[in-house]
Amino acid sequence: MPKTIQWHRHQPLARNLALRSKLIQIVRDFFTGLDFLEIDTPVRIPAPAPEPYIMAHPAGDWYLQTSPELCMKRMLAAGFPKIFQICKCFRKEERGARHLEEFTMLEWYQTDATYHDLMAHCEHLFQFIQAALPIDNGIRYKNHRIDITPPWERLSVSDAFGRHCSLTMDQAIQADKFDEMIAFEIEPNLGLHKPVFLYDYPAAACSLAAPRADRPHLAQRFELYVAGLELCNGFTEQTNPDDQRRLFDEELARRRAGGQDVTPMPERFLHDLHRMPPAAGNALGLDRLVMLFAEADHIDDVVAFPPETL
Repeated sequence: MPKTIQWHRHQPLARNLALRSKLIQIVRDFFTGLDFLEIDTPVRIPAPAPEPYIMAHPAGDWYLQTSPELCMKRMLAAGFPKIFQICKCFRKEERGARHLEEFTMLEWYQTDATYHDLMAHCEHLFQFIQAALPIDNGIRYKNHRIDITPPWERLSVSDAFGRHCSLTMDQAIQADKFDEMIAFEIEPNLGLHKPVFLYDYPAAACSLAAPRADRPHLAQRFELYVAGLELCNGFTEQTNPDDQRRLFDEELARRRAGGQDVTPMPERFLHDLHRMPPAAGNALGLDRLVMLFAEADHIDDVVAFPPETL
């Protein structure tokens, strides 16, 4: 028998959906209060960004967006300096306690900003949510009490390997165990008492992020963790169109060699990248943000229609 939902009889879900609605409004108020323009870009696009481990759903001859990133960067190039968007995104073969193939994303971009500015935005956003709900200085999630008072810890990826793993970051990369050790040895230990920014990832794993000028093997990228839950992925943007094309070519070549889906090159994005100013952008999973504030263990607990109910 198909799985159904009776919302009026499911009080935890009803509460979570009410909280979801309120959080989305709070997020909007936060960014409009900082003079960010809320925009709306197409969900169906001719070419998504070729990124490792992210596969797009075909929609006719085009694709459902895996992120609004490319269109939003084209708007930066067109002269919009501070923009944000709340939208649906789609990724193939992503289903689990924290994943849906169709999910809700918050993305924001600002010119003349770096990934350090985005970290500050995250801290201020949580403070804004705290005041608007209102809640005290802590969040309780998975039996952990997390103090969200700034400043939050900044932990480099290299230092995280030294703290939590038997291999160094470079050794893990050479052994092809980098992603495995991040997922199973590092992530579960992050943000158990205070949110943590994990930053300076290997540049080879960040095709859309700018490298550090002083250490070009590292990317100006961070992820935010609270109680082991990854909430967002932000970085200083790659604005060199030649380097960006080369990185996209390398990812598409890996997909061909592995027998994976190969999407077209996003040519109009690369064309507009010539005019894009220095900027930074962040993608935050809104479903996971609701999970955190709702103290929900499963992403199904914060959406009205998990796919199995359709």
